[in-house]
Amino acid sequence: MSEFDLINRFFKQKFPTRKDVILGIGDDAALCTAPAGMQLVMAMDTLVEGVHFPIDTKPEDIAYKALAVNLSDLAAMGATPAWMTLALTCPKVDESWLARFSQGLLDLATAADISLIGGDTTRGSLTITIQVTGFVELALLRSAAKVGDGIYVTGTLGDAGLGLAAVEKRIKLAPEMQNYAESRLNKPTARLKESQNLIGIANACIDVSDGLVADLNHILTASKVGASLNVETLPLSKALQSINRATALELALTAGDDYELCFTMPDHKKLSIAATRIGTIEEQLGLRCGKAFSGKISGYQHF
Repeated sequence: MSEFDLINRFFKQKFPTRKDVILGIGDDAALCTAPAGMQLVMAMDTLVEGVHFPIDTKPEDIAYKALAVNLSDLAAMGATPAWMTLALTCPKVDESWLARFSQGLLDLATAADISLIGGDTTRGSLTITIQVTGFVELALLRSAAKVGDGIYVTGTLGDAGLGLAAVEKRIKLAPEMQNYAESRLNKPTARLKESQNLIGIANACIDVSDGLVADLNHILTASKVGASLNVETLPLSKALQSINRATALELALTAGDDYELCFTMPDHKKLSIAATRIGTIEEQLGLRCGKAFSGKISGYQHF
C-alpha cells in the first residue's frame, strides 16, 4: 500500500466536513476560512511510543488520546475546535492497526466536530503529532490570575497517574478500579464545554497535563502571584482513595495526563460548572501545600 493509498483508505473520506474548509486532504496545503471577529487558537502535541503511552496500548486508544490532549489545550483557552492535521510515523503499513487507529481518531473527531484537513505519513518509530485549530472571541489565559481568586479544578486528579502505575504493576488495584484508572489514562476527556462556560467568569485557566503543581505554577509565574493549596480538598476518585493516602495525594498533585482544567476566579462570580475549590491566589510568590502533604511537589519533566 502506497502513502496515498493509506491516506485515501483510512483518513480522507471518513472525517467530519465543515463549511469553513474550502480544500482539505488532497492538495499541497489546506484552504480554510476563519470567521470574522474571532481569534484563531492553535496547539500541537506529539506522542511517542514508550514515552507518552505504553508500547502495548491499543491503537484506537493511542489515536483518541493524541487528539484529546490537543483538544484539551483548546479547552484551556475556551476555544471551539475546527480543524486538525495529523503527522503519523509508523514502522510499517499494518492495515488492521491503521483501521483501529483511524476509527479511534474518527470517534473523537466526530464528537468534537473537528475536520481532518491534511498532514503527513512516514516510516519510523511510532510517533503521532496532531495540530489543532479552534476559534474564540476572547481567550482564557494563564497570565490573568488575581490575588484573592479561588483556585478550582474540574473532575478528579491523579487518576491517569494511577492508571499508569497499575499498568506498570507499581500499584495493584481491584479489577474495576484498574479499568477506571486505565480508561482515564487512555481516554482523557477534554473539558471543552466547561471551558466555554468559564469565559467571562475565570481570570486564568490551564489544563492539567504535567501535574497540578507544575501546571498551577505556570499560572503563578505568568500572573506574578503565589498560592496556597488546601490539599485536603483535592478531588479524588474512589480508585485513588482505595490506595495509600500519601501516595494518592502525591499522584493528585504531581502526576500528569489528567487533562482537567485548573482555573482561578473571583469570589463574587457565580460558577456554572462542576468544579472543586482547592486553594487561593495570594500575593506572596510561590506555591504552598501546607502540612497535610510533605512529599515532592514537582510535575512531569519532558527532559
